[in-house]
Amino acid sequence: MMNTARVNCDVAADLLAVVEAESRPVLRRFHDLLLPKVGVAPDQGYRHLMLIDGNDERGIDVGLATRDGFPIGLMRSNVDLRSPSGEVFFSRDCPEYVVTTPSNRPIIVLPNHFKSTFAPGRDGQRRADEKRRLQAQTVADIYRRLRQEGHDNIVVLGDLNDTPDSEPLSPLLRGTDLKDVSDHDAFTEFEYRARTGGRGIGTYGNGRDNEKIDDILLSPALFTRVSKGGIFRKGAWPGQRPKRWDVYSELAAPVHAASDHHAIWVDHDLWPPWGVRLATSSAAPYPLLWLRRDVPGSPRRREGAGVVAAGGLEPPTPAL
Repeated sequence: MMNTARVNCDVAADLLAVVEAESRPVLRRFHDLLLPKVGVAPDQGYRHLMLIDGNDERGIDVGLATRDGFPIGLMRSNVDLRSPSGEVFFSRDCPEYVVTTPSNRPIIVLPNHFKSTFAPGRDGQRRADEKRRLQAQTVADIYRRLRQEGHDNIVVLGDLNDTPDSEPLSPLLRGTDLKDVSDHDAFTEFEYRARTGGRGIGTYGNGRDNEKIDDILLSPALFTRVSKGGIFRKGAWPGQRPKRWDVYSELAAPVHAASDHHAIWVDHDLWPPWGVRLATSSAAPYPLLWLRRDVPGSPRRREGAGVVAAGGLEPPTPAL
């Protein structure tokens, strides 16, 4: 839990999309009790914390935290969307949060946590894939509706529980104009020392390319303003032969990890003097989105803005 707090401190987000949190009071307790212990000053904490209960009976939901100056405005839950057979689309929810930036321009954040690839029974894999495809199609429909309503700055992020080239995710990744941040030329900021023959852009486990199951998907207006992107892994277990990346000194065993997912982030040059960092990781409490103001005399955080997920507030739970 302390390493989860350290990741949040080091990423220094202004907007934080949350994955796998039990409730708004739990988020508040994490914020008030742990972040100060890793050096987050009171005026750098989160003024706004919001979480809408979803469909998961274990209480592992998605939400959003933002700093003072980044109010959460309109919110829409899609928890009750159902198929013709009556099945709910989302294992948790796909909430829509409208955040107003200091430049008075809105960003719409859609945190997600799709169905796991694991399911019991002989037919479990097929049913899990079908559920994930249904969720991808529904998020794609929500995204298209938002674009038709005139919104240009949209982020879909979180634990999609599948790789970008998978068939279940195709309605979202290939059926819309959303762009995967890892496809941008500026997505180069990550440490990976294993010789596996790939880029090392996985966000789970050992970080191999085929372990990229957490995503930041950007509308074209946001993708064109990407200035930098990468993966923050200091809170993730690095393996031993070899150690694939540097970690916190407090991370001496896998049980100490902030999460088994890695924090993926992206910096944007949006509306000067503001930049934005988006980041996400999964089975973690928070993908996060942050914006930083570059003005004389302002606190220097990390450049840009982002959304990050960095370990869970809850113990590991069975896959659903």
